[in-house]
Amino acid sequence: MRLLFAEDSALLREALIALLERLGHSIVATAETAPELLLTFGRLVDAGEPPDLVLTDVRMPPGNADDGLRAALEIRAARPSQPVMVLSQYIADTYARELLTLPQGAIGYLLKDRVNRIRDFASALETVASGGTVIDPDVVQHLLSASRPGPLDRLTAREREVLDLMADGQSNAEIASTLTLSDAAVSKHIGSIFAKLGHGPVEENRRVKAVLTYLQIPGRSASR
Repeated sequence: MRLLFAEDSALLREALIALLERLGHSIVATAETAPELLLTFGRLVDAGEPPDLVLTDVRMPPGNADDGLRAALEIRAARPSQPVMVLSQYIADTYARELLTLPQGAIGYLLKDRVNRIRDFASALETVASGGTVIDPDVVQHLLSASRPGPLDRLTAREREVLDLMADGQSNAEIASTLTLSDAAVSKHIGSIFAKLGHGPVEENRRVKAVLTYLQIPGRSASR
């Protein structure tokens, strides 16, 4: 996979480049600031060689705030199909929600601690590059706290508990163990959740779409 990688920390940048190359990816260009990221991306597109994935930090110069995330949004505005993975040490509420509501998918938001789980990180990169959506569980939990009333009002208290554990990444068996329910009961609750949130019985990725609804984010084709 051909990557455009933006990170202002030289030490972290070199460490991640080494990891990405070890995973078999090619770093076609790097950037140390948000404006440089936009210029570099534009040059690659103009040359007819857009990257397979843009990987960018959130907090970057010149403002050292949400500059990298805002640059990612500009990239997607210019090229809506461009896969983008955002890495961060913190969660930027407004822009994170805006990024994750983009209708085309091919979006990821991971906290940097997640990179230590190399297999999961490698899988996340592939998922986003292929058009899916990857959301760090900690980002999910953070955004849940700010979710607004909506379709979730149709769920029972038990269904909300099940969906909360789904958002935390738990499998059906783990949910059954946590709530002291049978596997059949969990499957019944999840089926009811899907039905109430409007996800059909043969629709792909219903689990992630239900979580996205929990975040008050429109459903889209995604993977987690």
